[in-house]
Amino acid sequence: MKRLLHKALHQGEGGTHVDVAQMDAQIALHYGIPYTASLLAFDPVQRLLALATLDGRIKIFGGDNIEGLLISPNSLPYKFLQFIQNQGFLIAISNENEIQVWNLEFRQLFYSSKWNINITAFAVVEGTFLMYLGDENGLLSVLKYDVDDGKLQKMPYNVPIHSLAEAACVSLEDPQSIVGILPQPDTFGTRVLIAYEKGLLVLWDVSEDRAISVRGYGDLHMKNQITGAQRDAGEDEDNNISTEEEREICSLCWASQGGSTVAVGYITGDILLWDMTARSSKQDNRSDEPSNVVKLQLASGSRRLPVIVLHWSSGSADSNKGGHLFVYGGDDMGSEEVLTVLSLESTTGLESTRCMSRMDLRLDGSFADMILISDSGFPYKSRTSAVFILTNPGQLNFYDGGALFSVPKTEEGKAQIEAQKFPVTVPTTDPNITVTNLYSLNGRESQSIPLKKFVVKQNAAPFMQRNMKWPLTGGVPSEMSMNGNYTVERIYIAGYQDSSVRIWDATFPVLTPMFVLDGKVVGVNMDGENSAVSSLAFCSLNMTLAVGTTSGLIRIYKLREHTGGSSFHFVSESKQEVHVVQHGRGFHCHVAFLASNSPVRSLRFTASGEVLAVGYQNGQLASFNANQLSIMFTVDCASGTNSPVVSLSNYNVVTSAAKANEQQKESLQSAKSPANVLLSLTKDGHFTVHDSMNDGTSEEEQNQLSEDKFPSQGHIAKEESVLDKKQTHTVDKSQKNTRQPSHSGGSDSFLLVCCEDLVLLFSLPSLIQGSNKPLHRIKLAKHCCWSAVLTNIDGKACGFILVYQTGAIELRSLPELAILAESSLMSLSRWSYKAGMEKSMSSANGQIALVNGSELAIISLIASENAFRLPESMPCLHDKVLAAAAEAAINASMDQKRNQTPAGGILGGIIKGLKGKEENAKQKGSLSAQTMSEQLESIFLKESLVEPSIPDPDDPIEELSIDDIDIDDEIPLAPPPASSTSHVNKKTTAEEERAKLFEGSSNVEKPRMRTHQEILTKYKFGGDAAAAAAHAKDKLMQRQEKLERISQRTAELESGAENFASLAQELAKSMENKKWWKL
Repeated sequence: MKRLLHKALHQGEGGTHVDVAQMDAQIALHYGIPYTASLLAFDPVQRLLALATLDGRIKIFGGDNIEGLLISPNSLPYKFLQFIQNQGFLIAISNENEIQVWNLEFRQLFYSSKWNINITAFAVVEGTFLMYLGDENGLLSVLKYDVDDGKLQKMPYNVPIHSLAEAACVSLEDPQSIVGILPQPDTFGTRVLIAYEKGLLVLWDVSEDRAISVRGYGDLHMKNQITGAQRDAGEDEDNNISTEEEREICSLCWASQGGSTVAVGYITGDILLWDMTARSSKQDNRSDEPSNVVKLQLASGSRRLPVIVLHWSSGSADSNKGGHLFVYGGDDMGSEEVLTVLSLESTTGLESTRCMSRMDLRLDGSFADMILISDSGFPYKSRTSAVFILTNPGQLNFYDGGALFSVPKTEEGKAQIEAQKFPVTVPTTDPNITVTNLYSLNGRESQSIPLKKFVVKQNAAPFMQRNMKWPLTGGVPSEMSMNGNYTVERIYIAGYQDSSVRIWDATFPVLTPMFVLDGKVVGVNMDGENSAVSSLAFCSLNMTLAVGTTSGLIRIYKLREHTGGSSFHFVSESKQEVHVVQHGRGFHCHVAFLASNSPVRSLRFTASGEVLAVGYQNGQLASFNANQLSIMFTVDCASGTNSPVVSLSNYNVVTSAAKANEQQKESLQSAKSPANVLLSLTKDGHFTVHDSMNDGTSEEEQNQLSEDKFPSQGHIAKEESVLDKKQTHTVDKSQKNTRQPSHSGGSDSFLLVCCEDLVLLFSLPSLIQGSNKPLHRIKLAKHCCWSAVLTNIDGKACGFILVYQTGAIELRSLPELAILAESSLMSLSRWSYKAGMEKSMSSANGQIALVNGSELAIISLIASENAFRLPESMPCLHDKVLAAAAEAAINASMDQKRNQTPAGGILGGIIKGLKGKEENAKQKGSLSAQTMSEQLESIFLKESLVEPSIPDPDDPIEELSIDDIDIDDEIPLAPPPASSTSHVNKKTTAEEERAKLFEGSSNVEKPRMRTHQEILTKYKFGGDAAAAAAHAKDKLMQRQEKLERISQRTAELESGAENFASLAQELAKSMENKKWWKL
């Protein structure tokens, strides 16, 4: 048994409920990191961090304690997670290839679609709603999310692997899956690096449908040049790789700001840095050209771990000569699991790359994922401000980027800097949480004023070491919480193993830390001051908090702000001490009671808050007067038993008797019942009544009351294990007529007892007078672990909640105890019940607060009269103002680049002439992001022009090319040859036959040769002129595009020629004054 609750249950005539709960359970608030977290994603503009889990959940972290939980309809692991940057959408792909689009503003799943083929690679094009997708068959597809329609559209553009191989002039025996897709920086998504499973790397230009560069292990075997490998001391000098031409790729990332170098990790434990810049065939054939690859080897063993993760951090925003490579894997099998950071530098190119230092970061658990947080919206061009590392189960640590890259290393290469724990709003494991309670202040504005003042002082950003700026600042607080005139209506209190107590403002669906109460008193030594908190009690009438510990010590706090010095009282059975202490501003303990060394199991204030009842582990019961600072009495709850007191409640007999008739009043007076009684319940089922205002009860009265145990004493004795965990509640009931035969007239109180597999409802006055027959007895099919009386915002009882060890949740009616609705922890929060979870469960006004590991959730059960469900009370996960400002800033930056003039003079001409097509690519980058997004969409609206060399058997008719169509209406006939007698005779004969055929008609048109288009219209399109016109139009558009490309290339050649001519003139002028021996 756990507790006794005193709640009001109002009924109308005939026993009909006025307030009947209608359960509509949902997660109203969630804090903490899910223990199944497996993936990380970051929006550099909105400054939001997302975590995907193995059970279909996505957690969002922002600033100002703003957190959100998204729950998928299917409990499936996620394998890809990315933001559509600065747009308020999140793309998630599950292991079953379900593509989901989440709207962060509404916290809803807007679109979901099942992909028919296994998705093996995914990437969102930065600044657009477009995304690349690679599958196990080697097909590169393009998707677009249409904001207006709310759907994902598959674009016509795609690149099959056989077409790409033919265009890249490589041979592939079998289809290979795409294992990585990386859009190249500064190309607006027009160039993308495609990595195939067996080691092939292709930098593909979607605007030109051609391969810019192709790399792979076949090149290494052919050239046999691997240089620049960096090793630790003791590694061998083997520069050669295996003779295998194919090795499986496990990870890859860009290793330069402009996307000229890519780092690739292989299943063998090797890391190769590939130069992806395009080179001419002459350069590739020259033996004196520098190598296009550098090998990095972390360990010298023959059996090494695969390189699972690679991430690149630029050295500085304006330097392209080095950076830091984060590597997970590559070490010898059986070595310590670490995350390796390599500091790389290059002076003249990839061939000069050197590893300057190595640093190993210890992991707090098995590695799950990591992400680099940039200090601006351009990850490849800005400094890394933080490194987040996710480990199992649900451990998230971070490093300050500036401190990490500047920290000195030891001789072994280990980092001297320690990882910092991710700051959590509600600590649950460090320190360990032991007991919680959710309390309602019932709208008492006068009591909440000091709380609000203190909240303003304590609401600050999380503490960071080395003056680090916290990178997660996204989200917008709710409008209601920003209003300074609101009243604190609800608080959440948690006790910890280190004897501290923390309190949060829970008025809105964002927990705001209010204050931390330390278990120690400055200048006073108390026995058990460091003991864990075991029980809590709060009186909203006088804002008094009682804290019980495992050492038997009870601390009392007045939640009113004190200033300066004050007195502290320590009260025990043998002495009373008064200490003068100097307190700062805030809330402090002003009195402590110690009546027993046994752990405190239950606490209860009387209605006025003057008297505090305490139940102990050894079965004792004590009562303290908080105003007079005295111990009123200490007694045993039942004779001959040391069973813990698990539940306490108050009962005012006078108030109940005032509602009864005269006959019942006389009966109560003759029974000599106390006016204010204290109800106690022990773990073994003993129910005891005490006078809460007197110094205990007389010996005769105690013995008599101790015999009032639960009904069917034999049943209790037979099933002790079942009754080990009982939960008891008292329910007030106001009614005129009742249908219960055992209920006496107008008496208005009930005792509700919940055991592991049994629920009992008693008439409390009848039970006090000796009648132990239950009004209702319900046998439960499952083992119950926790229960509570559900009340609405007015404090009226409207239902009864049962939580089972299976995770099932039931809502039952009062007093009939009939099932009204059912739900489960698994469907609501993807939690399963764990032993001891009931210690952290609490409820208030239709909300249930519970803790599971490092997670805290508040479940809203009732939709009506629930402030947690008001849209104005919810914080927003997408900042529209920030999004508009960021978009305007990006457009302004692009316009400024477009207006910049190119470099002039000799140097400008040389640079322009030598760079060729790269200069054209930079001119594309000068356009605005919006223009590039539209141009990219126009490219993807067409099918790829790369066609396989083998004809498609499904196409029986080969269409004519545009060059075969003549636009002229008539084709002139060839001139006749010189006159001859035979030709004239044939012509005369033809005219005569024609005259006979048309019977002398003169209106017959002369036959003419039909055009190619007319023949197609009649025979191919069945005479449909519209279809033929559309076909001709398409061919004309294709011809126009070809002409435009030819014109563009011609202009490039002319520009190059002009540059070289100008260069020749400058060189000629410079050589005029030089003598021949100076040449």
